[in-house]
Amino acid sequence: MKNRGATILAIIGAALLILPLVMHDTFVLRVLTEGIMWIGLAIAFDVIAGYTGYLNFGHGAFFGIGAYTIGILMMQANLPFWAALPLGGVAAGITALIAGIPTLRLKGAYFAIATWALSRAIQQLALNVEFTGGPDGMRLEAFLNPQFFYYLMLITVGVIFATLWYLLERAPFGLKLKAIREDEEGAKALGLNPTKLKMQSFILSALPTGILGGIYAYWITFIDPSSTLGDLVSDQAVVMVVFGGMGTLFGPALGAILIFAFKTLFWAYLSDFQLLYLIILGALIAISVIFIPNGLWGTMVKRKAGATRPEQKAEPASEPAALSAVAAPEEGN
Repeated sequence: MKNRGATILAIIGAALLILPLVMHDTFVLRVLTEGIMWIGLAIAFDVIAGYTGYLNFGHGAFFGIGAYTIGILMMQANLPFWAALPLGGVAAGITALIAGIPTLRLKGAYFAIATWALSRAIQQLALNVEFTGGPDGMRLEAFLNPQFFYYLMLITVGVIFATLWYLLERAPFGLKLKAIREDEEGAKALGLNPTKLKMQSFILSALPTGILGGIYAYWITFIDPSSTLGDLVSDQAVVMVVFGGMGTLFGPALGAILIFAFKTLFWAYLSDFQLLYLIILGALIAISVIFIPNGLWGTMVKRKAGATRPEQKAEPASEPAALSAVAAPEEGN
């Protein structure tokens, strides 16, 4: 199963690498570039939301911070793109560090509301200071090379996926985050440090989001508070992850592909009905929570596991699986 999954990923990756060489339609390439970006945003959001259990409605703030960092450094400090790009991720990570000190003390809806308020505060700040361009936004120097941005986005998201796959699915760090999600007090009793781990998760979610925001700013060449710091970035990330399946990496990727495809078709034929799009997003969250609480990917995996083990009966566990999987308490974790 693992070898087959690796083979499928390799085939998809090879196809995506070859695609621009055989397909020269700029519009299609632009759509694919944005779709790949949303896959990266969704899996980055899932680090704090799915693996750690903290729903972050301020995810779009990190995207906007990365975008504005690139814009300011390139246009006002005259830094080249490659020097400014990692600083966009660093700026988002530092923001997560500072914001996480008070917000990660909260749980559930209180954390979600606090991060939403943080996002709105940063948006208002960008609207009222001169170095961001205020409500008029900021225009970057144009670099008209669709293939460059396609490959840059593809490689960046590929590196993000591979890094998170190792940290969350292969390294002990992922098990520790799941232990916090399932039972934070139980994780603490095992000797884990939930405060430190939640902060690491928050930063790990923000840093790649800031880098993707920086690439987006250079690609689009124009940014303003409503497009990069608005609620729509966070809202769509939430829908993609919940619909695809939280606590996995393939689930958010699947959700991002489906939701972005729907968004593209909707804006192509029903662009005059913007409110309807938001209503549909809300309805998708409600439907997912009620009928497929594990998301599309989680539901498919669960059904496949049930089909392959029809005679195996579930045994009651005395403690959450992630807690029992954490082998031994490590000092300082």
